[in-house]
Amino acid sequence: MFDFLKGRNIEKGVQKTRDSWFRRLTRLLEGGETNGALWDEVEEILISADVGVATTTKLLNGAKERMKKERRQTLKEALKEEMVSLLTLPAREGAEPTSSHLPLVLLVIGVNGVGKTTSIAKLAHSFREQGRGVLIAAADTFRAAAIDQLRLWGERVEAPVIAHQPGADPGAVVFDAYQAARNRDMEVLIIDTAGRLHTKYNLMEELKKIKRVIGKLDSSAPHQVLLVLDATTGQNGLSQARHFTQAVGVDGIFLAKLDGTAKGGILLTICQELGIPILYVGTGEKLEDMALFDAQSFVEALFS
Repeated sequence: MFDFLKGRNIEKGVQKTRDSWFRRLTRLLEGGETNGALWDEVEEILISADVGVATTTKLLNGAKERMKKERRQTLKEALKEEMVSLLTLPAREGAEPTSSHLPLVLLVIGVNGVGKTTSIAKLAHSFREQGRGVLIAAADTFRAAAIDQLRLWGERVEAPVIAHQPGADPGAVVFDAYQAARNRDMEVLIIDTAGRLHTKYNLMEELKKIKRVIGKLDSSAPHQVLLVLDATTGQNGLSQARHFTQAVGVDGIFLAKLDGTAKGGILLTICQELGIPILYVGTGEKLEDMALFDAQSFVEALFS
């Protein structure tokens, strides 16, 4: 859907991680003998970059195997290849819909404060850049501020927002938004959702209900369930992802605020432990600060 974004702004997004950890790693790998002390230092750097112990072990074991098979391969080359392999996950079924039935429905989920509203605006802006009509559903009816914020972003990206009064039934918002998208021949419908209710159980049940409403309107929808995670939260994002995946399933991850963390290694942990592909990354505050995630570009940017 966003091929024209491929690789855009990745350099900017990983700058803090590269400057803090991977510059040191690159220098370490460019000199000296590959001995036990070197492996220990590499392990320490990766864990410090929030790669995680289990994922770091997998990476290093994989790099050792590659070096055994290809004697002339350096540790740096082997490690880069292993990272690309780990980050390259197939798109989940439904993530790239083939149906010509419109609108394309994106269900965006995530806890409050992760940058969900801004990420929706970036997605809408990207679709608008392609000349596609976009409509946004303000289904987070539990916070008046969320509705107001979404309306402001909608005006900026020239995407109409369907909203009800605060406290309204989110399912009713989704129903009206879908009908409006059909009536206006919109190609894309992006649905915002609540990120916090009184209990985790209530939140997940509400998301399930929204998903059922969409399914009744179009049996193939939602075409993509997109989980927004905040890169700066590190390992805490993993538990969030597990809860959402269990409740409604997740097709891919939009990793927001990648530019704001020095521990971008969390991407590797997400792919390894959750098996969910990273689809998009947020690389700044501007609408244009978004990139389609590409494993090769990401790894090259880390080591550049």
